[in-house]
Amino acid sequence: MIRIEDIIDKVELNRPNPDLELIRRAYMFSALHHKGQKRASGEPYLVHPLEVANILAEMRLDEVSVSTGLLHDVVEDTLVDLDTIKSYFGDEITHLVDGLTKIAQISDLSKEKQQAENVRKMVLAMITDVRVVLIKLADRLHNMRTMQFLKPEKRARIAQETLDIYAPIAHRLGMGKVRSELEDLSFQNLYPEEYKRLAKDVDSRRPELEATLERIRQTVETRLRDNDVPFVEIQGRVKRLYSLWKKLKKQKITIEQVYDLIATRIITPNNKKYCYLTLSVMHDTWTPVPERFKDWIAIPRDNLYQSLHTSVIGDGGQPFEVQIRTEEMHHIAEEGVAAHWKYKEKKLGQAEEDASLDELRKTVEKLLLPLVETTQTNEDSEEFIESLKLDLFPKDVYTFTPMGKVIQLPRGASPIDFAYAIHSEVGDTCTGAKINGRIVPLKSELQNGDVVEIMTTANSKPSRDWLNYVITAKARSRIRHWIAEQQRADSIELGRKLLEKEADRFRVPHKKLINNDVEMKRIANEYGLGRPEDLLASIGYGKTLPRNVISKYLGAEKFAELDPEKRRETRIESGVKAVKKFIGLGEDAIVVKGVDNLLTTRARCCNPLRGEEIIGYISLGKGIVVHNKRCKNVLQLMVNKDRIVEVDWAKTDQDEIQSVRILVTTENRTGMLAGITNAIAEIKTGIRDAKANVSRDDRGLIEVTVEVFDKKHLDRVLSSIQQVPGVIDVERINT
Repeated sequence: MIRIEDIIDKVELNRPNPDLELIRRAYMFSALHHKGQKRASGEPYLVHPLEVANILAEMRLDEVSVSTGLLHDVVEDTLVDLDTIKSYFGDEITHLVDGLTKIAQISDLSKEKQQAENVRKMVLAMITDVRVVLIKLADRLHNMRTMQFLKPEKRARIAQETLDIYAPIAHRLGMGKVRSELEDLSFQNLYPEEYKRLAKDVDSRRPELEATLERIRQTVETRLRDNDVPFVEIQGRVKRLYSLWKKLKKQKITIEQVYDLIATRIITPNNKKYCYLTLSVMHDTWTPVPERFKDWIAIPRDNLYQSLHTSVIGDGGQPFEVQIRTEEMHHIAEEGVAAHWKYKEKKLGQAEEDASLDELRKTVEKLLLPLVETTQTNEDSEEFIESLKLDLFPKDVYTFTPMGKVIQLPRGASPIDFAYAIHSEVGDTCTGAKINGRIVPLKSELQNGDVVEIMTTANSKPSRDWLNYVITAKARSRIRHWIAEQQRADSIELGRKLLEKEADRFRVPHKKLINNDVEMKRIANEYGLGRPEDLLASIGYGKTLPRNVISKYLGAEKFAELDPEKRRETRIESGVKAVKKFIGLGEDAIVVKGVDNLLTTRARCCNPLRGEEIIGYISLGKGIVVHNKRCKNVLQLMVNKDRIVEVDWAKTDQDEIQSVRILVTTENRTGMLAGITNAIAEIKTGIRDAKANVSRDDRGLIEVTVEVFDKKHLDRVLSSIQQVPGVIDVERINT
């Protein structure tokens, strides 16, 4: 276990005149209140805050940050409250600890919503003091390093959250080293088999790759000396496993085709002219790969990153990447915002911050402002998390207005994203766009350097189709808001008509019912709704049955007396069961919470398997359509949240066979189809169909339809196929 004095030594080495007594007091306080607590590994809980403080000390952060690292869990995991922290350590540390403390457990919120609210709280806190997120990243990093003691499902949940939220935040703040470790640890815990297989493949090549890197290093050193170009250090690296895995999956290539599997990094003195001189020498030494040069020095990334990137073909045809940057640029690339975070000594009780700190804070606000806007404009927790993920997407497309203003957008952004980036009203009234003087479709993808002109019409309104090709959270949120308002109005009107019709069947004067605000509000409250309009909208969406509203209005006895139908299973209900049986779902395959006798069907777009997280959507004429929660279409369904219902897999002892189509990309050689079908047969899985083709790039494309019982069974099939020699990629096909 690391000692507190080791941490203090690091702080003293990196900070001018630090308040070491503050760190010692925080340590004693943490040790006292965590006494007797154990981690999942069985070791004392105090190990965790000590390791977090050590990571912060290695980041060269101030004594307030290190002390907060020691205290960050005391409010959440002990009986200590914020007032006690304030009395012992003051306002500054109290603010940081509060920003890091999860909200109290709320019984009626799902785990996903509580997670979203915790992230929302952290984002709002970190805009006033970025140290909140730096401490949180240190906390998450140590937890990820020690996850082997947790249950697999908890490891997967934490790893996915890290990959979706915390690694991208680290990237946004320019903290390349932290981001890289978080991504690799998440990959290892989310996809253990693929991680082991890729690690084994890379390790088998490592001796050869490292020998190649050493030859490259020697050549670079010789060539730079010969040309009198100064340098500080020459490094070599093999591509990170997570980054390599993403590239292999996205581009469907083999490891031999990866241009930047190995890279050399040349660090020059702090003058950017040496970077360009070095680049010239590298291109003179080796043949550069066309369209593989990026100048992040002339146009820095928004996360402060600066470097020159180029790919060249080395001796023997070995491609590799060359990165060139100054010492200062390298420090920023590794540490990001943490590389600059510093405080002056306090004078007369107030901190006097220098110009560089003011500039840094402006930079941090610029980096985090989109996240805060997302936090403040999305009231729904799930929508907030989805929007936050979109906003964390790396932004590296630079476009211009006709007046020359730079508009920075995510890759894949459309003119509609551009319009909403200018102003919400411009987006709402957008009718067309010109790119570089030419009229283009609104779904066109913007490229670096495009000059975009938006055409508007006063009475124009957003279209639902826009959701198919907008990328930014702001555009998506505004379009959803408009559609939801429009559809809500339609649903209220439809609900009113349906309730009137049902009231007539029970001989209840419908005007007397619908215009009775007191009774309508009472019934709405029983459904957990606030207003009569909400009740009518729920009826219009099909989520609340008008028959049940009449029952609540009349009371059970009067309702039974006036009920025009017999209280037994109707022909419609019998028909629903027959259809369920015919399509193979079984009456209880999927349980719909709170709604009875509705037909449930699985969406063809994602064909959910037992064991996957699912969500139900009330579709007029189709009953409840069940989607996988990760289905690409679920985001669009969220526009009509009143039609979303909770569904779950019913408990059953019977295995349910389901057909799933799989696409396997392979090397183009004989025996591949036989190898794949044998691999499937070895794990006792039925095959309904198999066919093979050759792609334009001379790859084998084998489509197999297999019979599986659930998600775990499918995962075993995919893993078994992946291990067949010559297989490049395996993916599930959804219709």
